[in-house]
Amino acid sequence: MDTFFLELDSYRKQYAYRVPPQAETQALADELFYFLFPFLNPHPRPARIQFELMKNDLESLLHPVLETNAAGVQTIVDSFFAQLPTVRTLLLEDADAFFKFDPAATCTEEVIATYPGFHAIAVYRLAHALYQLDVPFLPRMMSEYLHGKTGIDIHPAASIGHSFFIDHGTGVVIGATAVIGKNVKIYQGVTLGALQVDKSLAATKRHPTIEDNTVIYANSTILGGKTVIGHDSVIGGNTWLTESVPPYSVVLHQAQVKVRTKPFEEPVNFVI
Repeated sequence: MDTFFLELDSYRKQYAYRVPPQAETQALADELFYFLFPFLNPHPRPARIQFELMKNDLESLLHPVLETNAAGVQTIVDSFFAQLPTVRTLLLEDADAFFKFDPAATCTEEVIATYPGFHAIAVYRLAHALYQLDVPFLPRMMSEYLHGKTGIDIHPAASIGHSFFIDHGTGVVIGATAVIGKNVKIYQGVTLGALQVDKSLAATKRHPTIEDNTVIYANSTILGGKTVIGHDSVIGGNTWLTESVPPYSVVLHQAQVKVRTKPFEEPVNFVI
């Protein structure tokens, strides 16, 4: 056992300062969300003070992770926080899409405060901004934090246009090289995935492209980097697609209906 303990201690020392602390990373994700929508925070600080505190938090997370000098870290921090007004504008457009499309939504504030799909999109857009700055670990840690909270898995490398809507959301998977246009709506259980899992394909486009104004209903699976769903298409529930469809397509999974002439011999309303 002594050798085992020595191996663990050595491993901890080797990697302790290369991976950001999980709790602090998750806390920053929450702070950024509450900063953009301060009506959710019961004890908000003045915006400028909160802004500077979050910059310090991100800087402290990045210094051990990035093999660069202090000036390089500061450049990344400044670049990320300069994008927050744009991120907030995108998220307000997303929230408005939720409100317009979902009859159950009473206002955009309800969407922002209570909809897991919106929360997942919000943290994705923040993580995506960090990913584009080549920040390691943090973007994926933030997206996986919301994956655990909402059941929605959006890779921070994915490209997603404005006015994006995820209804219900549980079980949604959006892969790293997926490209989603504007005004796209998807439902729970939708997978935008790869046709095969092969490490040699890491640098290639493996996930589909979904063009503007497309609706993808529940539990549909769309696979492949060359698969393009043309704009203004409707993909019905439980559909499996591995090839492209042209614009204005309607793709349906046809259910079979069989009419019985007599009741089942065994009851169908059993409880397991």
